Amino acid sequence: MNGAIQKIKNFKLSLLDKFILSQVIGATLVCLILFIIVWIAPETLFKIIKKILNDRVTVLMGIKLLILEIPKVLAKAIPVGILLGSIFTFDRLSKNSELSILRGIGLSFNRIMTPVVILGCILSIFCYLVNDKLVPIASNKLGESKGGGSHFVYIVENQDKTPKQNIIVSNFNPTTIFNITVMNFSNEKYKDVTTFESIVFAPTAKKQKDCWMLYDALIYEIDENGIYKKIAHKKTYPILQEKNQAQEVFDLMLNTTRKERVFTNHQISKYSKLLKKANFSDEYRYFRAKLYQRYLHPITCILFAIIGCLLGFAPPRSQRLIGFTIAVGMIFGYYITLPFFDLLAQKGVLPPFLAAAFPIILFIISIFIIKKVKDL
Repeated sequence: MNGAIQKIKNFKLSLLDKFILSQVIGATLVCLILFIIVWIAPETLFKIIKKILNDRVTVLMGIKLLILEIPKVLAKAIPVGILLGSIFTFDRLSKNSELSILRGIGLSFNRIMTPVVILGCILSIFCYLVNDKLVPIASNKLGESKGGGSHFVYIVENQDKTPKQNIIVSNFNPTTIFNITVMNFSNEKYKDVTTFESIVFAPTAKKQKDCWMLYDALIYEIDENGIYKKIAHKKTYPILQEKNQAQEVFDLMLNTTRKERVFTNHQISKYSKLLKKANFSDEYRYFRAKLYQRYLHPITCILFAIIGCLLGFAPPRSQRLIGFTIAVGMIFGYYITLPFFDLLAQKGVLPPFLAAAFPIILFIISIFIIKKVKDL
């Protein structure tokens, strides 16, 4: 272990490393730009141009909206860029017999692709930061984190996990809750039916420090036979008064309408814990899978860098199209199957970590297969 660390410390880029790096960086940048243009142009650019022509936004605002769309695409484009950039560079080196010459003078293929792997490591860090910092900032500026919506349901449980209250919200925004109904369950227990002791309705409510305060509440008291026995009116009616409960339920409510990309990694972790505590199992598994993806997705930069080098290497007169076809297939396969693995995690078919890690495992297996096939 100490020997490996010492080798890393003593490693210096040679003239050859710098040459390969310059070639890969140039090709990667071109691929990045092309991928971003292809991804944005069909739909996003058309929508922005349409808004400008309809005088819904100014040209300056349209340019700003276009710039804010770039981080979301950039996080996907970085692994693609290093894959295509490395495959293009090593394909050209193979075509010009330069790789054969380098191997002939005693350099192993692993040593030749070392600078590309280093570049992949640097890009993986950058990819992580884009997903964790830039994408949430851009998404929030685009107005994807308004936190408003309709229809939120939350069940408050007793210590023995029996239902205590059923809270139904028909509409809400970050400052006010509208048309809230609270069903207070009775302490009486029956084998075949659940009864209520009262139903409370309020047109508005607000979150306070230690509770949700309902205003102008109508309280319908119900007897043991399920018949209204009394209707009362209260100007204020507090609910969710246990420690931190008001804030936690309010956060759950606001975040139900927010997309995953508006969260930082820390926020996803915190929100998923709230979902678990509230027994929102499907949502909890989905957000855990997305959190693990945030950590695992940058690793594809390193794996794609290696795969690109392997696919790019070929005898000078061999068929070139095969390597590029495999690379494009991997790219489409990866991004098309991500929602499928999200669904498997959400429904509990796969554990969230395995669902997020499955594509990474396949890429690692692919590296060993390609290396064995090419006899490297």
